Amino acid sequence: MVKKLTGGLGAKVAKQKLTYLRGMARFKDAHRLEVTDTEGITTALEFSQAILATGSRPIMLPGVEAASQRIIDSTGALNLTDVPSSLLVVGGGYIGLELGSAYAALGSKVSVVEMTAGLLPGCDRDLVSLLKRRLDNIFEDILLKTKVVELKEQKNGVAVTLEDKKGESTNRRFDRVLIAIGRKPNTEQLGLDSTRIKKNDKGFIEVDGQQRTAEPHIFAIGDIAGEPMLAHKAYAEAEVAAEVAAGGKAVYEPRAIPAVVFTDPEIAWCGLTETQAREQKIKVKTAKLPWRSNGRCLTLGRDDGITKLIVDPETDRVLGVAVAGPGAGELIAEGVLAMEMAATSEDLRKTIHPHPTLSETIFDAARMLS
Repeated sequence: MVKKLTGGLGAKVAKQKLTYLRGMARFKDAHRLEVTDTEGITTALEFSQAILATGSRPIMLPGVEAASQRIIDSTGALNLTDVPSSLLVVGGGYIGLELGSAYAALGSKVSVVEMTAGLLPGCDRDLVSLLKRRLDNIFEDILLKTKVVELKEQKNGVAVTLEDKKGESTNRRFDRVLIAIGRKPNTEQLGLDSTRIKKNDKGFIEVDGQQRTAEPHIFAIGDIAGEPMLAHKAYAEAEVAAEVAAGGKAVYEPRAIPAVVFTDPEIAWCGLTETQAREQKIKVKTAKLPWRSNGRCLTLGRDDGITKLIVDPETDRVLGVAVAGPGAGELIAEGVLAMEMAATSEDLRKTIHPHPTLSETIFDAARMLS
């Protein structure tokens, strides 16, 4: 699938007659690059404007220098030639749970270890609880408040030393270990010190509302331009950078950026979460609708789902939307549109939704706020 998608992009590049150079690019100064190809041949390139989009890479555990056949990162997890009999996923975030779920479905005995007190840190607990109940039946173990102390790659597996919240250690062996503890921006090897471009303490390039760096003719988009590190956020930034570079007027100021966890059930949210509202002491009104009475959900043979709306109690304006259940990633787009249009819950409940569909859960949740 990746080959098909990237191949299609290559065809588009050729159709639009773009010049494509493959190699490692490094700034000589704010208007010149050196591009070194796979054979070590370096080409000088001058430019009047540039857009940086070098993305990010997986973070490895301290002491683990690089991914191997037994200790893999998220990229390696997509390239395995066999299904491991047992797999330890280090990190209970969205990448670890998505890949862990995929390998469990393929037959691996999957265990997850997470340092914090819950899976998907930052996501509302009522949404995570729906997923965890299902994962408890799919995974061998979900070990919370637990950290990896040591990994030893051996001929027939990986010896792992784990330490729980009480400080007690246990030793286990897994066929493979997947490190999924986050990603970091690819900004170190670009030669940015030859320009005025600035990075923050996390390595992200600092940009303004038009995606301009400290060099006004150089733009940065995607993972290197800050969190959230999501592809659709990068697409939106790219539109802004390209339009501004072409002389147009544009600014990056989304009201909401959707986040989707592609597990089963899926979890998706946008805007203000209930957790953030509590932490920031923002007064909100919420409506939570379980899916067990939704006709379309029942026809899917499922009853595990919830739709949540978060609104301003004074203005009725939608501040956040969250969904957990089959197809949540599709449903959240309505929530994003509602926020971009500054909709109220009344707007949602006066919008006629088709029956029987999962989208009705948004309509029914809005009715709870009337």
